[in-house]
Amino acid sequence: MTNSAALDGIVVLDLGQVYAGPYCTHLLRSLGATVIKVEPFGGEPIRWRSTGDSSGQAFLMLNAGKKGIRLDLKSPHGREILLDLVRQADVLVENFAPGVLERLGIGWDVLHAVRPELVLASARAYGRHPAAEGLRGMDVTVQAMTGIVSTTGFPDGAPVKAGGAVVDFAAGTHLASAVLAALFQRSRTGVGQHVEVAMQDAILPTLTSNIAGLLEAEGGDFPERTGNRHGGLSVCPYNVYPVEDGWLAVLCLRPKHWTDLCKLMGRPDLGEDPVLATPAGRVQKMDDVDAAVAAWTSRLDKNTAFRLLQEADIPAAPVRSLQEVLEDPVLRDRGMLAEVGEGDRAGTVLGSPLVLSASTVPVATPAPLLGEDTVEVLRQRLGLDDDAIARLVADRVI
Repeated sequence: MTNSAALDGIVVLDLGQVYAGPYCTHLLRSLGATVIKVEPFGGEPIRWRSTGDSSGQAFLMLNAGKKGIRLDLKSPHGREILLDLVRQADVLVENFAPGVLERLGIGWDVLHAVRPELVLASARAYGRHPAAEGLRGMDVTVQAMTGIVSTTGFPDGAPVKAGGAVVDFAAGTHLASAVLAALFQRSRTGVGQHVEVAMQDAILPTLTSNIAGLLEAEGGDFPERTGNRHGGLSVCPYNVYPVEDGWLAVLCLRPKHWTDLCKLMGRPDLGEDPVLATPAGRVQKMDDVDAAVAAWTSRLDKNTAFRLLQEADIPAAPVRSLQEVLEDPVLRDRGMLAEVGEGDRAGTVLGSPLVLSASTVPVATPAPLLGEDTVEVLRQRLGLDDDAIARLVADRVI
């Protein structure tokens, strides 16, 4: 039997913006769902990085393979068209500020009344709580509010935001999980529900090591920023060390990692030291341990040091540039990075980390131009004829 995609037949309306919402629907599309991206006349904000109605690289990476329609949700007729699409949909994803859907007249109560089977998925900066009411948030502001910024950087330097948009993508991933759970529950109850993920809630668990280190510290004396060392300062060696042509990350989680590293470095004295034989002892002498490892790595080039550590089964990896990552054959062969389209619509798209052995992965096509599929969607899904579509265009509803 030919395998099908896991979410074949599921229709998702994507009102998402920038990263959190669109990444959620990117994952759902990669599982086989039909995703219809609904944008206002100016397009969603991430299009601001390109010109005109084209899809710039950031937009392309998260919106490839989706259908795109342009719709004025502030007009009564635009609202009715959306509700007509909702009547045929399974999921609606949005990450507007709290209250926007209600002001547009398409809040949960309205959507649930129109389509009881619908799953409404919302990403918010902060969870529902009186103290958070009215707070707005983006990735970097939630990083700041939730401790990511204060724990990133070196102890003697300024706090630093994470290099990646970690909050947005953590929220998008969690939201996709909530959607799948709600669809599974609907298969038993026949009824949809409203699922929400707060960006703050999604990113907090990533600080487990840091929070544990603080809670375990005697007298609460614990540095929030540990540089490239372990966030909880409980694993050593755990750092980024210099090599002749760059940097190399090395960590020793198990006792064998440490003893094998000592042999590899030609430092049996360190391996025989009773203090350094324990994780706590190595943490106590962290500066000495890091100096010994750096003295060894700095005499080697990146590839040689990495090969030796791999052969010894010691966790390590070279620090690579973004360009090197883009050219990684493993990521390319596994489909996490791929090229689609031709000419002005060519670009790099993201694959999905979700791998299902009995589910096909739909082939990605270029991201839609602003409103590119509006006529097709309204004809096929709502049965509108040319005259009706022409009137909507004339009234600037679509």
